[in-house]
Amino acid sequence: MKDLQNQAGKYLFPIQAVGVSNVKYPIDISSSLNPAKQQTLAAFSLTASLPSFMKGTNMSRFMEQLEEARRTGKLTADFHALAELSRKISLRLGQEEVRVQVEFPFLFTRKGPSTQLEGINHAQATMDVCTVDSSVFRKAALKCAVTTLCPCSKEISEYSAHNQRGFITMEIELNNQYTEEPDWKVDLLEAAESNASALIHPVLKRPDEKMVTEKAYENPRFVEDMVRLVAADLYQLDYIDRFRVECRNEESIHLHDAFAELTVDKKGQ
Repeated sequence: MKDLQNQAGKYLFPIQAVGVSNVKYPIDISSSLNPAKQQTLAAFSLTASLPSFMKGTNMSRFMEQLEEARRTGKLTADFHALAELSRKISLRLGQEEVRVQVEFPFLFTRKGPSTQLEGINHAQATMDVCTVDSSVFRKAALKCAVTTLCPCSKEISEYSAHNQRGFITMEIELNNQYTEEPDWKVDLLEAAESNASALIHPVLKRPDEKMVTEKAYENPRFVEDMVRLVAADLYQLDYIDRFRVECRNEESIHLHDAFAELTVDKKGQ
């Protein structure tokens, strides 16, 4: 049959990324928190570069390599496995640059501070691997929820203070010092949650709720505080070269959100 996509010619411009996106596929996840072994439905994006002398790419080959990785038990949420998938796509398509992105919910158990009753929380994790010839570039991101309490509200009120649910997004670029340990997901989660006014809990009885609300009152945070404190912790991680931190608070007394972000390039300083 005629292969129109592989027809050579002059097609104006090279394309940096062409492929398939929003591909829902199961993926295995390892965690240093419980549950240590997880399987979830992830969203994949698989793309490759395309030179100007090629009309198109072969979309089915992306899916064939993804299915082969699943079938052989190699579709796991670690950078080595995703880099290997990227390299195999590169060989299959004959393209120098291939990118594999995957987004998935990262599950972890959380106990109530008083009753120790357990439940499951989740954060949204993203992994991004790009292979260019023999070089591998790795990025990751984590978005999680925390509680923040307004310092200004506490300062001006005779009693109480308004609080809100805050969403912390951390995007990192990893260097060659990172293997698969420590668990980057847990490091980022710790950076966000340890600097919040209080943690988000799936199960809270009244003694737990008392402890959580009192802790939030004792630890007020502006969005500016959050991005700076989280950034300070990420800066200490040797395997990160560059990072961005964002905090978005869903304000309880406004219809708008409060927002702050900062970016740090450790190599550029």
